[in-house]
Amino acid sequence: MLEERKSLNFIEQIIEEDLANGMSKADLRFRFPPEPNGYLHIGHVKAIGISFGLGEYYNAPVNLRFDDTNPAKEEQEYVDAIKEDVSWLGYKWDKELFSSDYFQQLYDWAVEMIKDGKAYVDSQTSEAMAEQKGTPTQPGVDGPYRNRSVEENLDLFERMKGGAFEEGEHILRAKIDMQHPNMLMRDPIMYRILKKHHHRTGNNWCIYPMYDWTHGESDYIEQISHSLCSLEFKPHRELYDWFLDQVVDPKLIRPKQREFARLNLSYTIMSKRKLLQLVNDKVVAGWDDPRMPTISGLRRRGYTPNALRKFVETVGVAKRDNVIDVSLLEFCIREDLNKTAPRVMAVLDPLKVVITNYPVDKEEWLDAENNQEDESAGYRKVPFSREIYIEKEDFKEVAGSKFFRLKLDGEVRLKNAYIIKANSVVKDAKGHIIEVHCTYDEDTSKKVKGTLHWVSIKHAMNAEVREYDRLFMDEAPDSYEDKDFMEFINPNSLKIIEAYVEPSLIDAKIGDRFQFQRLGYFNVDKDSKADKLVFNKTVGLRDSWAKQKPQPHEQPKPSNNQQQPQRKAIDVIQQLGKKYTNLPAEKQLKVKAEIQKLAKEVRYEELEPLFNTAAKKVGTRMAVMLVLKQKLMEGLPKTDVVNEFIQKALEDENELLVSEAQSI
Repeated sequence: MLEERKSLNFIEQIIEEDLANGMSKADLRFRFPPEPNGYLHIGHVKAIGISFGLGEYYNAPVNLRFDDTNPAKEEQEYVDAIKEDVSWLGYKWDKELFSSDYFQQLYDWAVEMIKDGKAYVDSQTSEAMAEQKGTPTQPGVDGPYRNRSVEENLDLFERMKGGAFEEGEHILRAKIDMQHPNMLMRDPIMYRILKKHHHRTGNNWCIYPMYDWTHGESDYIEQISHSLCSLEFKPHRELYDWFLDQVVDPKLIRPKQREFARLNLSYTIMSKRKLLQLVNDKVVAGWDDPRMPTISGLRRRGYTPNALRKFVETVGVAKRDNVIDVSLLEFCIREDLNKTAPRVMAVLDPLKVVITNYPVDKEEWLDAENNQEDESAGYRKVPFSREIYIEKEDFKEVAGSKFFRLKLDGEVRLKNAYIIKANSVVKDAKGHIIEVHCTYDEDTSKKVKGTLHWVSIKHAMNAEVREYDRLFMDEAPDSYEDKDFMEFINPNSLKIIEAYVEPSLIDAKIGDRFQFQRLGYFNVDKDSKADKLVFNKTVGLRDSWAKQKPQPHEQPKPSNNQQQPQRKAIDVIQQLGKKYTNLPAEKQLKVKAEIQKLAKEVRYEELEPLFNTAAKKVGTRMAVMLVLKQKLMEGLPKTDVVNEFIQKALEDENELLVSEAQSI
């Protein structure tokens, strides 16, 4: 909530300045205006959160308006999906509106502009128009139809509306300035002929308004006070205002367009067109495939509204585009599910264990804690018997001293059950271990280092587990001019596993989320049936990609006769932090990025001693905060020591340090 923040973002500052300068709080109104030409994705969550978040704080209405001006790409399916997504995120809109509601009013205003000599019908080819429009460094030139008479323009425009012409024969352009330095102001198109069925207006119209003409006028009709857009619309602001100049009544609210940086995510495609290609080419199973960055895909994968809202809140509102590491999104869902997801046991790669001294016909139902993070979660019963499954990777015949799982002559604790000792193995004809024979000890007070999850074979339920990985193997798959983004598809992004789960899951419902102990977080997929549960892996317990990525600042190893001591990452970070707060903003960004990269090489044991850095060394404490933020994203738990350091930073006089602490 805004009242809890010590500093406002720049959009909030704009609104506060407007209120201070006389705008009534009652005049505040916002909108979220998606085009219904695809499903919403994680980038839209930021835009949704900004507008609806402001609405919640100021108790101001927020409209959900569909900018449906292109019937060639828009469908009712997308309208329904968008409404479901916004509702699922927990937001409520005031009015559900469509730009198509205003087609007649927009047409009437266009006619008035023609009468005022501010719009004309152009009959050039698109190639000729592009040539006469000039370039960013060369002014445009007036076209041959620019000075048509008002009467001729009115006649042509009415006949365009009546369907007398084919697509591409004529367009309506605003008459502004063909030499304007902003190319968007060089007589922009207002209407084009499209003889296509519209999902709401049917075949009533065969001319459709362009987005730039529709956007601001729709805001004005709805009396939107602050029209918030992503950064790519900043060059359009001048045109937005020019179009408003033609219609506004000074007694009414004039919308103000302001822009924020859109959300870009590593290893992720945000283009609706490219996401549609993934669907059409059947690379994924649909818009809601759990590998897709769509809200419906994230929902199906097991993400929660709270995690997505927390993610965009952590990212914040910026004026410059940047790329957010997808690991932050994964951290947010881990943190949320850690508090709420019940713990259960499942085995994905089973190895049979026979407990030879446990009676053949005996079975017990043992108490198992549902969630140690939630005192109210209570306990459940799990069955135990002579034969159980454990994960194959949890057993080795021979292992080193740092292997804390089961090995021959070694002991481990079975979660919620007994301590077992491995005595022998049974192998198949190829020498593969197919059984481990153990004995159990009822004395559970003994100290052993390893704890394993397991399921009773007799009681286990079969389940299909869909283990998802990132869809792309490159951090920026659509950033290459000479390569297609499809070249970076991860061929192993989906792995289907036949698993065994404990019987308490028999009543699991579609959408239910669980932590499979020691494995990760999973949820029940919509493909589940009464006789076959299907689980999607939401996220692992730790960031498995951090180990795979090449370490930053990795240098070729010098030959033995030229060995040079390499400075520890933590030492470099301390050095970078010393002057951090005195650097200009642009330099700070570069140093911050360098610290964040180096942070992955730092162990927590190296970091904690720096929590007690003297107050006057604010740059060092800033660097430590940046490293801590990275470690928390990687799964470091928030201990009392960590929380104490963050709290001290929140109370500091340095605004930069306070801001970073607030973002954690």
